[in-house]
Amino acid sequence: MHGSKEQQERIIQGIPVSPGIAIALLHVSARGFAAPDVYEIEDSRLAMEHQRFDAAIATAKQELNEIQLKLEDMTSTEEARIFEAHIMVLEDHVLLKRVHAAIDERRQNAEYCFYAVMQNFLEGMRRIHDSYLRERTSDIEDVCERVLHSFDASQRVVKPRPEDQHILISYDLNPSDTATMDRSMVLGFATEMGSINSHTAIIARSLGIPAIVALEESVIEIQTLTYAILDGYTGKLILHPTEKTLASYRKMEEKKSRARSALDSLRDAVSETRDGRAMILSANIGLLEELPMMKKSGAAGVGLYRTEFLLLKDGQETLPDEEFQYKAYSEIAQAAAPHQVIIRTLDSGGDKLPAERLDEPEPNPFLGWRGIRVSLDRPEIFKPQLRAALRASARGKVAIMFPLVSGLSEVMRAKDVLKQCMDELSQASIPFDEKIQVGAMIEVPSAAIIADLLAKEVDFFSIGTNDLIQYTVAVDRVNPYVANLYRPTHPAVVRLIHRTVSAGAQEGIWTGVCGEMAGDIQLTPLLIGLGVEELSVGPQQVSRVRKAIRSLSYSECSIMADDALKASFTGDIHKMSFAMAKRYYGELFE
Repeated sequence: MHGSKEQQERIIQGIPVSPGIAIALLHVSARGFAAPDVYEIEDSRLAMEHQRFDAAIATAKQELNEIQLKLEDMTSTEEARIFEAHIMVLEDHVLLKRVHAAIDERRQNAEYCFYAVMQNFLEGMRRIHDSYLRERTSDIEDVCERVLHSFDASQRVVKPRPEDQHILISYDLNPSDTATMDRSMVLGFATEMGSINSHTAIIARSLGIPAIVALEESVIEIQTLTYAILDGYTGKLILHPTEKTLASYRKMEEKKSRARSALDSLRDAVSETRDGRAMILSANIGLLEELPMMKKSGAAGVGLYRTEFLLLKDGQETLPDEEFQYKAYSEIAQAAAPHQVIIRTLDSGGDKLPAERLDEPEPNPFLGWRGIRVSLDRPEIFKPQLRAALRASARGKVAIMFPLVSGLSEVMRAKDVLKQCMDELSQASIPFDEKIQVGAMIEVPSAAIIADLLAKEVDFFSIGTNDLIQYTVAVDRVNPYVANLYRPTHPAVVRLIHRTVSAGAQEGIWTGVCGEMAGDIQLTPLLIGLGVEELSVGPQQVSRVRKAIRSLSYSECSIMADDALKASFTGDIHKMSFAMAKRYYGELFE
């Protein structure tokens, strides 16, 4: 029984960003140095753990003293005094006492108790406004790592790491951390930072990982190996759940599972409205590992392949070469056949990983060097990617899409580079689809306003609503202070979508949506009514969106969208669309 009289059930409220339920032990990942293994200690071994801790402190102090003496011989006493402060940390009686108390209270191994106590101390320092004190955290981190390396490994209990599948608690996670999670071990995650519209949240929804953000002070307050429930529907993290709570959540999960099975039965059904309006329903993916999930969902191909996760892996010194990319793109094209794969060229910067390290950080990355701008500035990156995509087009149906286009000249320059790549392949007698479709992402208001000009130069539009919204309403979508102002149904956003769709239709090209709005079934009636012809969503969202499409009437949605275009307020537009959604598929909101 995980809930008990000794540990009272406690609920911490955050913001739900990815639906689902996870029930497991918690693993806390603080900032700074890596956490050691954690395991529980039996009462008979507690004395040994106290001894291991004292011995590690003594070893670390001896090493620091030796370094200090060597530095005095090589330089001067002044420089060597730096290490006096390090030694003082190891002699702080209050900290030492806290570690010994943690060993007794937590019944966990000494090195992890030391890590947990020091990380709480460091987190407190990181949150102090005094810049001098914040800078001292690196010195203390150095001392902590030295102590952890000083533990006698021969005396530790050998346990697997982590012991079981777990729920991850972290200060923050970047998109690549989320995308590369071991889904067999991480059942869900919760972070102190983040917002519902961050890329981390978007990827969590795409991968079907239950997630919560904005859990204040969770890294400091939560203890690793605590049994918990993560509720990605309501944003609750329930520590030490009672048997009654566990039973309630298991029953809820069974109900959700039955509902998912019912939706999965529509896997092979056509994605068209009740009155026969055909829609292309495709999937957004960022990893090759998502291909089985994409195929299982019944998606009509890939509407957005985020190549940054292939190209910009953490710790990777150089970008993958053309051959590596060609094999990856070919694998996706063959897996999606007979449907299309839209390869978005490198979209770096902003809240994504940068294409290269900058000498000076950008003052405002969202208005800086990102998207197509990087590719046009770095042909040594752009051309190998274009050649790889072109070569893959001989293995399956491939399209190429340029991100963050802000003007016509960018499209023309990108097409010129593409033409150069085509000529190079032709000269080398390397096959490719000479009629490959080329699209532009509409993510910037300037692009939506001149969509009539852009439509003459491309084969399709794909509206990236995440960026389009934030640039239109001047709201950083990952900033919690203004997250409430990030509104998909803002009248200006709705009009820009309508303008883009209309401009595309005038030139005979189709327009899709690959941003988060595409997967929000509250807004499916609005997007269909505005004339959007393709929706590209996370593989986990495909079945829900298919059900929504099949439940709606295009003619009714069009009438509602006309009224929305005349509305003055965000809330009114949302109410119109949501009311229609609830009327025709209200069961999906239960």
